[in-house]
Amino acid sequence: MQLIKANRDALLKPLTTVAGIVERRHTLPILANILIRKRGSEVSFIATDLEVQITATAQFGIGDDDVAVTVAARKLLDILRALPDSEQITLSQSTNKLTVQCGKSRFSLQTLAAQEFPTLAEPEVIDVSVSIAQKTLKHLFGMTHYAMAQQDIRYYLNGTLMVFESDTLRAVATDGHRLAHCSCPATGVQTRSEIILPRKTVLELQRLLEDSDEQVSVDVGAGQIRFRFEQVELISKLVEGKFPDYKRVIPTNYTRHFDVSREDLLASLQRASILSTDKLRSVRFQLADNTLTASSTNAEQEEALEQIEIDYTFEPLDVGFNVSYLLDFLSSIKNDTVRWSVMPDTNASALLTLPDDDSFQYVVMPMRI
Repeated sequence: MQLIKANRDALLKPLTTVAGIVERRHTLPILANILIRKRGSEVSFIATDLEVQITATAQFGIGDDDVAVTVAARKLLDILRALPDSEQITLSQSTNKLTVQCGKSRFSLQTLAAQEFPTLAEPEVIDVSVSIAQKTLKHLFGMTHYAMAQQDIRYYLNGTLMVFESDTLRAVATDGHRLAHCSCPATGVQTRSEIILPRKTVLELQRLLEDSDEQVSVDVGAGQIRFRFEQVELISKLVEGKFPDYKRVIPTNYTRHFDVSREDLLASLQRASILSTDKLRSVRFQLADNTLTASSTNAEQEEALEQIEIDYTFEPLDVGFNVSYLLDFLSSIKNDTVRWSVMPDTNASALLTLPDDDSFQYVVMPMRI
C-alpha cells in the first residue's frame, strides 16, 4: 500500500524537524522510531522521548485511507539524505515493512506497530494562552539559554523559567554562578504564572523557531506546555520545583558603569582564554585609568595580557571571572556595545546589560584569583 509520494526535500523537511529529539540511547526500542500517521492527504511525523513530543505535518499522502506505522528515524533519515533530490520518492507499507523507492533504488525497513508508540496527551485544560512572534520567542531563549545548568542535582536549574505576566513574557536561566534575564511585550495574559521548561525543550525550540513574524501559539496546562507554529506542534512536560527568586539576584544599586565594544571584548577574551587554566577558566580583570586589562596564566607560568580602552574614571578594581561565562554572553548577543556595571567590592557580582535596553540583564559571580 502506497502511503507517500514526494520529492526528497519535501519529505526531509518534516522528518528533520522531528528527528532531533530521537534518542540514540533509549530504554524502549520504539523510541528510536518515528510515527508516520496518514489521514488522507495529510501526513504527520511524530517523535517523542516521553518528555518532549514534536509533530510536523505535510500534504503529500496518497489515497483517502487512514494508516499509521513506525520506522527507525535515523535509518530513514540517512536513506533520504543519500538519495538524489531530482526524483520522486515513494513510501509504501506491507506486513512489518516500510519500503522506500526512488528510481532504481529500493530499501525495505522493519516497522513496529503504531499502537505501541507512546504519544503524549495534549493538555485538557488551558491555564495560560498567549500568541507571540517566532523571532521574539527565539530572541528570548537566545539571550538566556546559555545560562542553564547541565545535569545539576538541583533539577529545576536544568531548564528555563518562563514568567507570564500582564503584557510581559520573561525568560530566566541560571546555574547558580550566573543568571540571564530577558523580557518582551506579550498580550493576552490574564493571570501571572511561572513554569520551568526542560533544557531539551528550550534547545529544540531554539533549533526550530525562525526569525520571522509568524505567530507561535503557546498554551500551558497542568504539567504541560504546547507550542504551535506553521506546520509544527511541540508538547513538553514541565519541570516541577521552585525556581530561585531572580529579582533578588539582579542588582539595582550599581553606580559604576562603563561601555565597551562587544567585538573588541569578545576578541580579547578569546585570545586571553587560550592560556587560562583549562579547569578553572579564570581571567583576571583590572580596571583603572580608562583601561580594562584582561590577563590569564596557567600551570606552565605562561601568560596572556589584553588591554582595551574604556571610559573608567573610578577607583581601580581587580577581580576575576570565569571567561567561559563572558564568552557565552558575548557570542549570543548582536549589539555593538555592552554596558558593564561593577561595585568596589571584589566579592560583588558584575552586571552586564545593553545600553538603552532595560529588557536584558546578565549577572556573573566573581572568582577568586
